[in-house]
Amino acid sequence: MHKQLLNRRNFLNQTQFGLAGIALTNLLSDADLLAQGSVDFDPTRPFKSRRSHFKPRAKNVIVVFCAGAVSHVDFWEHKPELIRQHGKPLPGNERLISFQGENGTLQKPLWDFVQRGECGKMISKIVPHIGSCVDDICFLHSVHTKSSTHGPAENLMSTGFNREGYPGMGAWITYGLGTENQNLPAFIAIEDPRGTPQSGGNNWTSGFLPASFQGTAFSTTKPIQHLNSPDAVPLDANRVSLDVLRALNEYHQRQFMTDTALSARISSYELAAKMQLSVPDATNVSSEPNHILELYGANSKNQVKSDFARNCILARRLVEKGVRFVQLFNGAYASGGQINWDTHNNMPGLVPGHAEVLDQPVAGLLKDLKQRGLLQDTLVVCCTEFGRMPMFQVGNDGRDHNPEGFTVWMAGGGVKGGTSYGATDPFGYKAEVNPLSIHDVHATMLYLLGLDHTSLTYYHNGLQRRLTDVHGHVVKEIVS
Repeated sequence: MHKQLLNRRNFLNQTQFGLAGIALTNLLSDADLLAQGSVDFDPTRPFKSRRSHFKPRAKNVIVVFCAGAVSHVDFWEHKPELIRQHGKPLPGNERLISFQGENGTLQKPLWDFVQRGECGKMISKIVPHIGSCVDDICFLHSVHTKSSTHGPAENLMSTGFNREGYPGMGAWITYGLGTENQNLPAFIAIEDPRGTPQSGGNNWTSGFLPASFQGTAFSTTKPIQHLNSPDAVPLDANRVSLDVLRALNEYHQRQFMTDTALSARISSYELAAKMQLSVPDATNVSSEPNHILELYGANSKNQVKSDFARNCILARRLVEKGVRFVQLFNGAYASGGQINWDTHNNMPGLVPGHAEVLDQPVAGLLKDLKQRGLLQDTLVVCCTEFGRMPMFQVGNDGRDHNPEGFTVWMAGGGVKGGTSYGATDPFGYKAEVNPLSIHDVHATMLYLLGLDHTSLTYYHNGLQRRLTDVHGHVVKEIVS
């Protein structure tokens, strides 16, 4: 056999099988048919870029989280029957009791729906800028959830569980894939200019995953905490102190290689030092040309809209620099619906203001990503914790919480634009056609990133935990 291999003719003959094997591997990879493996995680290098389970459609994610619960029947899902039956009881649920009590009769959409785009999607006139982007959007109209309370429902949308202590979407994705940029965090949460959502940092926690994967809070309206050295400490003295600290940590790490908390601390120190140089450039939204500021509405006289628009520009700048996952919040925690979407009362008076803040900046983000060639690799998800009832509550002009059916939409990143999947019943009350759980949404997001949701696991307290718990299926019908 050895003599045969040394023969030139036999050597070339054997080589063809190796080349065929390489070609077959490439074909199987393109068809997503290769065996899927576990995460190749090195605790000493938590931010190292890692291979996906199979060929991804998307490389980065931006999640726009509308805190407080957007009404799907007023914004995204056209219901002609709801209009026809306006003022009548909901058939079969004439005295429906929901989160805050008894509901009244059916209430048609507060704003007219119009046909937009080449796909002819019916969408509310209250979001004209997002309406101009419908050919790039896939609407999931049949999502339902397990909680009708804001905090637990926020947890479920962000972490896959309605209890605290579980890793956020961004933590799971950066655990699975790492990051392409070693000078910025892999997972960044951009708070609403008005404050944090109800569950606060639990939306971007690392939970039981290594601490390295916790999201870092950014904003264009306030500086990142604890990044810069105290003014009284000279730069040279600070550098010497950090060098000594690094040497001591590395010595300690060599003795405790499996201590992930220590690895995370060392990595965070190193990243913080790099961020002192990278963050000022990344967050310098004012350096954007005027036509980009105008595209997003960042020059608006509405200060909240202007600040949120700058947060949207920051999200684009971050993924442009290789940040893996950006969670962008629209709405902050407060009762009464003044600074978030929780409008139990006076929807006609409050919702237009929230729509103005959301509409142009998010549409600007989609258009800007597209014109830069980034949308094809960036999955944009617009979500909320649950929907709203198709009726007003008894005694006021607001819709109560509705976990039974609502809309999540996606754009870019391998999603079929100009499409809609699933539907609630004719009145918009309950997911009826192709119902989707939050786990299905998460499984599909991971799939678009080249990750098998059943294989992306982490051993914790005797169980192989995952973002989708023991549920979830990929909605392949929406994948391009």
